[in-house]
Amino acid sequence: NINIVIAGRSKQKAVHRFGNLIEEGKLIYIDYDATSSEPLIVESKIDYLIHGASNATPSVFASQPVETILANVTGLNVILQSAIAASASRVLYVSSSEVYGTTEGNTPYLETDYGIIDVLNQRAAYPMSKRTGESLCIAYGLQHDLDTVIVRPGHIYGPIIQKSDNRASAQFARKAINGEDIVMKSAGTQLRSYCHAFDCASAILTVLVSGEKGNAYNISNPKSICTISELAKSIGKEAGVNVVYESPSDIEKNSYNLMDNSSLSSLKLESLGWKPIFDLSTGVRNMLQQFNE
Repeated sequence: NINIVIAGRSKQKAVHRFGNLIEEGKLIYIDYDATSSEPLIVESKIDYLIHGASNATPSVFASQPVETILANVTGLNVILQSAIAASASRVLYVSSSEVYGTTEGNTPYLETDYGIIDVLNQRAAYPMSKRTGESLCIAYGLQHDLDTVIVRPGHIYGPIIQKSDNRASAQFARKAINGEDIVMKSAGTQLRSYCHAFDCASAILTVLVSGEKGNAYNISNPKSICTISELAKSIGKEAGVNVVYESPSDIEKNSYNLMDNSSLSSLKLESLGWKPIFDLSTGVRNMLQQFNE
């Protein structure tokens, strides 16, 4: 007896993504533009709202910085207001590991660790608006007693990758599926917390149901913390293709995550009873076996 409403700017894209679930009425589609301040119109009762409407592709941060900021602030504000109007039980905000900024060392970030973000960098629209979005959630809790929780996913990969996704893991997967060599545009020494999409989904639902009000939780698989190069080699090994290196263009350099270390501690999430299903090798294998663009 759970009704699921999905909100987006294009019903056509939603139907393409979710297939017959919308046509059969198992998912209810409504219009919602996260860059607009227009109210969210939902005709049924709302218990939980999950805000995941944000640009998440590095190249888009550089080409659409204004929309990136608006989605994480204006669009979130609409959701928070809608939650109050509907007397909803809770709002969950999908933030990002990039809120931590840069620090020295390779120790996984705890939820209380914060480094530096260059606010004038052309890529800062994403992490700075995510930080503001988190603060907005806390502000609504203080001023309106609204129950909010926050998740900070690391680098999510899996079989469902959209064509517009140009993150490293998505590009690696496409090359591998096509039997082509995986192209690295850097040495790939940056340390990342990778997490399979299925494990990420279960983590989000765990925090939605069991997380503590006003708290943030990292989404990280302790069995999948590795460098970008190690991820590429894992995908290449599973697919039987090589990993090659090329120099990046200036445009590609501008979209790069500046964090040498964005590994995350999962201890707080695991304290809620969450456990991942996949390690890196089994997650990569699942992605390639189930790959569907």
